[in-house]
This record gives sequence, structure tokens and C-alpha cells, in this order.
Amino acid sequence: MIPPDQHLQIGSLLFDGLDQIDLTGPFEVLSRIPNATYRVYGKTVAPVRDIRGLRLTPDAAIADAPKLDVLHVPGGFGQEALMEDTEVLDWIREQAGHARVFSVCTGALICGAAGLLMGRRATTHWASFHLLRYFGATPVNERVVIDGDWIFAAGVTSGIDGALRLAANLRGDDVAKGIQLYMEYAPEPPFDSGTPETAPAAVLQQARTAVAGMTAQREATAQRIATKLGIIVPTPAE
Repeated sequence: MIPPDQHLQIGSLLFDGLDQIDLTGPFEVLSRIPNATYRVYGKTVAPVRDIRGLRLTPDAAIADAPKLDVLHVPGGFGQEALMEDTEVLDWIREQAGHARVFSVCTGALICGAAGLLMGRRATTHWASFHLLRYFGATPVNERVVIDGDWIFAAGVTSGIDGALRLAANLRGDDVAKGIQLYMEYAPEPPFDSGTPETAPAAVLQQARTAVAGMTAQREATAQRIATKLGIIVPTPAE
């Protein structure tokens, strides 16, 4: 836990085509952490749209971001455009040198493209989980995975869980519990279909088919990056 009198700089990365819940779910938690400044940073200050068309506007450009204590990297289909974006990857690497990093969903792939996952235990959205090995990570099939100063949340709504864990790490369990209570975060989903393990086979197959094109594109990108990073990708059997 960080001393309560130490002011925290918390920043989230915003980009075109992200999944807004990867950003706004954790925002509900991170923006309520006491004695902290929370801001959203984009490559520029121009508004962007999430994958469903929601317009979002950064507070500032990444070039103007201070030295962060916490860097939050969300995911979404737009993550592909950042995987080989030198400016963004350099910024993430620089901030990760001193910040706690919190990735949500395929934000883990962006961190992997920056060369920051090698040797780390990590997780990401189920459709991209198998790609973590391209970045030298050890895939862990859990909703939230903590590896040192890094927190990985699996997919979309798990960002709320990860953010609460992060809040507890920063300011203590009672602060995190208070935030959870304020949000009335007590999930009671109407269906037990939230993971590949619990979803009906037909539903899972339909979902896999729906994202097959994007998954193949992500794998091709991951293969190129693994080659650049000099990572020898183990086969699943290994």
C-alpha cells in the first residue's frame, strides 16, 4: 500500500476503436481513489470513437503526460493499430519504467508489443488468450492476474475487478470496499455464460466465429512482433 499522503498520478490510454468498458469500467474505480489525479491520454487530443461508435475525448496528449504512478491500458479491436505504433509503444515503455501497469482485455497485447510481457504471468480476453505466448508471457486463465506491480484483467467487465484490486493495493482494502459499495458492484448475471468454460457450446462457437477474422489478424501481428522481439514461440503442447 502506498502512503495515503502520497499524491498519485493515474492515467488511462485512449485510442480509436477501443472497447469503452475497458476504459469506463476501471474509470469508475480509479477516478474515486483518494488523493489522486486521474486523466485520460490519447495520441492527440482529438476525440475518438469506441468500437460501437461512442465518442470519447482525451484530457491531454501522451506527450504531455506527467510521470505516472499508474498506467491503465485498455483493449478493443483498435488495439491492432497500436501494436506497431512506435510513438505509443515508446510512451508505454517509458511510463512502465516507473508506474504500476494495469492492462484490461487486449490491452495486454499492446503491452506485449512494447516488449513488456516477457517472463510475466498474464491474462487477456479469451479470444486472444493463446496469443500471449507470442510475447514471452505465461498465460494464466484467471479473471485477474497479479505479477509484481502489474495487474492484468481478462476481458471487458473484468476490468472492474482488476481496478478494485489495484485500488486495494494502492490505498488499502477498506478504500476499495468503499468504492465497490458506492458503485453497488454486486454482480448477479442472469445467465452462467460469461466464460468459454460455462457458455453453451453453440453460443461459444457462434462467438468464436464472430471474432475469427480479428483473431487471425491479431495472430499475424503477434507473429511479426515475436520475430522482431526475438521470441521463440512455444507450441501449445510445450
